[in-house]
Amino acid sequence: MSIAASLVKELREKTGVGMMDCKKALEHSGGDFEAAVKYLREKGLAAVSKKSDRETKEGKVFVALSADQKKGVILELNCETDFVANNTAFSNLGNTLAQEALANPAHAEALVNSPLISECVLKLGENITLKRQAALAAGAISSYIHMNGKIGVLIGFTSPVDVALGKDVAMHTAAAAPTYLLQSEVPADEIEKEKDIIRQQAINEGKPPEIAEKMVMGRMNKYYKDVCLVDQDFVKDPAVTISKLVNGNTITGFLRFAF
Repeated sequence: MSIAASLVKELREKTGVGMMDCKKALEHSGGDFEAAVKYLREKGLAAVSKKSDRETKEGKVFVALSADQKKGVILELNCETDFVANNTAFSNLGNTLAQEALANPAHAEALVNSPLISECVLKLGENITLKRQAALAAGAISSYIHMNGKIGVLIGFTSPVDVALGKDVAMHTAAAAPTYLLQSEVPADEIEKEKDIIRQQAINEGKPPEIAEKMVMGRMNKYYKDVCLVDQDFVKDPAVTISKLVNGNTITGFLRFAF
């Protein structure tokens, strides 16, 4: 049967699928527009299945904040190539999934099987996977996405902070990559392991045991600065630690996703 070009164009605008696939879908459905949409979605699911074993090493990190900025979601969406990662449709998908996870936290885990992902697979022709996601709640949350989308951060505070300050702390976290918020969060076995390494280094340098122990204490302070956010020197002004930078406010937690 003959399919009007205007109908093919309308289907393409609705689904984002290529013109030829839209025409085939309309022909398959006898010109029924909604049936053609359903056919393309089903085909998208099949495409997901066929491409599901392909590696997805590229992608971006996305964040979403509630209107009152007390809740936040961060997720990592993966694809096969950097070309697709920089596609507007891929970015729209990531932002939409983040908003859905924020709006429906009870169903957030189900997003890995969202039909929106299969539709994007059909449109862009690559395997796309929602690798991980997490949520953060606090008195106030700030966020930061590195300009290439490869690093994303959520920072929680006990109370609202100046927009610029919140962004600075989030940006610092993206750059400095802390593992923990506080020294008290570092596992005891990790601390002992680090002390043993420092102690042995001192002994290898020929230091007597009593000096080696003093070196352990001094170098552990540097270790905490490396791994604990509040102890780190602010990247923009190393003379100021993050704990001093927030000036009385308390950082309650952070989430950092990076490729």
